[in-house]
Amino acid sequence: MKSIHKIIFMLLILLFVPFVVFAEDKTDPRLITVYGDAEVRVVPDEIILKLEVETLNTDLNLSKEENDQRTKKVLDVARKNKIGEKHIQTDFISIYPRYDTSRYVRKFEGFEVSKSIVLEIRDVSKFEDILSEVLDAGANYVRDVIFRTTELKKYRDQARSHAIKAAREKANKLAKELGQRVGKPYIIQEEGVQAITRRDRSGLMGPQGTLYAGGSSTSSDDTIALGQIKISAKIVVCFELLEP
Repeated sequence: MKSIHKIIFMLLILLFVPFVVFAEDKTDPRLITVYGDAEVRVVPDEIILKLEVETLNTDLNLSKEENDQRTKKVLDVARKNKIGEKHIQTDFISIYPRYDTSRYVRKFEGFEVSKSIVLEIRDVSKFEDILSEVLDAGANYVRDVIFRTTELKKYRDQARSHAIKAAREKANKLAKELGQRVGKPYIIQEEGVQAITRRDRSGLMGPQGTLYAGGSSTSSDDTIALGQIKISAKIVVCFELLEP
């Protein structure tokens, strides 16, 4: 009986020895790790215009009525310039009593009614005309002007592709200096793709650091330069490092 157990034990050892030897012979690949950076610059084809209509009156109903009238005129300007309904949004509405405390006496000034309006302008050539018209219509604050591209995904893909090519070129140069060559990619990791939109901050500063836009533009000359926005990508790639 003991001899049978010994035979079974020896057979088990013979079965597992090749796997143990194989595991010991297996070594981690030699790798070279590089970063690839790329940037794509694009002329914006969309402008996000964030406006605010603010009214103040000691009579709440009159303040709200005036605000409604001015807001309607602003929205009419947007529709007249063929901005689609899905690109027009009333962002928030606030109503609250306002007090003057500058002289250490709490003096009631009236009820402030405020509406925020966001317009997505796809025809950027109309931007200056629209801006002038909405100010004349009753918008008294410009909260933000953002320059964007509607083809962001396309340019993100381009930036990634350029970043990967840059990583391979860098790896080849480094490996060549070491007398080695680059093999297939072992690990690819995206560190991030970023789209940096441009903001226009021209204008007079209003309450609490906001941009005050009161008054209308009387110049017919273009005063807005679209410039370019940038979409950047960073890729980390580990390549196998091979003998020449």
